[in-house]
Amino acid sequence: MRRTSVLAILLLVGSFLLVPASPAGAAPYCGIRWGSLTKSVLNLSPATVSDVRTGRHTCYDRLVVDVSGASGGYHVGYVDEVREDGSGHVVPTRGGASLQITLGNPSYDDYGNVTYAPANPSEVRDVTGYQTFRQVVWAGTFEGHTSLGLGVRARLPFRAFELAGPGSGSRIVVDVAHRW
Repeated sequence: MRRTSVLAILLLVGSFLLVPASPAGAAPYCGIRWGSLTKSVLNLSPATVSDVRTGRHTCYDRLVVDVSGASGGYHVGYVDEVREDGSGHVVPTRGGASLQITLGNPSYDDYGNVTYAPANPSEVRDVTGYQTFRQVVWAGTFEGHTSLGLGVRARLPFRAFELAGPGSGSRIVVDVAHRW
């Protein structure tokens, strides 16, 4: 009887040692503390959109918009539906959540010549196999602004910022974390 009691106590104590630590004290995923609220630094610049690129990183997926000169800033936020510039028509996106990305740069020059137009507005870039991105869509360019939609797996933390270069150009970057 005594041996059974000792064995039961040892098993009980051992089971507490195997329980994982509480997630409440856990560090944020990859140190990310971005949040999911709208980020906005929007001005207007006559410099034009020249390319849209994407990339995969260890902790996040990245969208980069190349601009021929000074950035006109950005307004990036989660929306119920991505809307086309000018008309307001809904642009469908795949995924559990959608980001509307509006840039303060047109994708046409002072003479109305197009500086960037995706071959397929519904699939601006192929994001097959990305952990967070589900679809990049073109939402148009109107009155000095250009908009894109980004379908993502879920409403996840993101950040948006501007980078100077290369040369006299600039880049607007949107990173979306793989998880919270």
